[in-house]
Amino acid sequence: MIPDLAWWQWAIGTLCAVLIGVAKTGLPGVAGPVVPLMVLTVGDARLSAGWLLPILCIADVFAIAYWRKHAAAGRLFALTPWVLVGVALGAVALNLHERTLRPIIGVIVLVMLLLYVRRKLRPDTPMGSAHPLPYGVSAGFATTVANAAGPVMNLYLLSKNLSKEEFIATGAWFFFIINLSKVPIYLYHGLFSRASLTFNIMVIPAIALGAVSGRWLLSHISPKLFEWLVIALTGVSAVMLFR
Repeated sequence: MIPDLAWWQWAIGTLCAVLIGVAKTGLPGVAGPVVPLMVLTVGDARLSAGWLLPILCIADVFAIAYWRKHAAAGRLFALTPWVLVGVALGAVALNLHERTLRPIIGVIVLVMLLLYVRRKLRPDTPMGSAHPLPYGVSAGFATTVANAAGPVMNLYLLSKNLSKEEFIATGAWFFFIINLSKVPIYLYHGLFSRASLTFNIMVIPAIALGAVSGRWLLSHISPKLFEWLVIALTGVSAVMLFR
């Protein structure tokens, strides 16, 4: 069943697929506009999460294939139990209206972003290390209710002083596992349909194009510029959650 979408909806949906591919293999944060754009594509803020999740899972596979040798999985052990708590809270919160939840996520991300930038600009400030509890719970909650955990995880991984390659690879494994764990939750809430899955299959070439482009971009950008791009795009993504 081919989705009954206008040409501009197909264009926006395809752009989302490309941006996700780029974000997963090269520039985390560039997919920040995807959540609101998918809402425009689908026309329903709640159902758009179901249209988006398979695209994220496919892009995760590309990222893992590209950067599997660079993953710093040990960085995620302390985060995992708190993420599961967040996922459980998000599963319950899916019964609420999505427009109520997204501003909450936006506030959480902006607070964490400001703390990170303060630590970056004033390293002598006694801020302490990034504790996994707020990041894990926030990431689990945000990814379950809106597929919007990227900004939170970007900040957490930046705080671990990983190389560009380790940053991408570690994030890829994290999101691949978490996104798969959300499938039964979305099935329970009826967020998948034949139309949405057909759309996911049809945009696979766009995901692949973005994944190849992202890998090229990563190899042509300096570590310092990479970090500040992630910070800037994370901020933009957080602001867009209030729309």
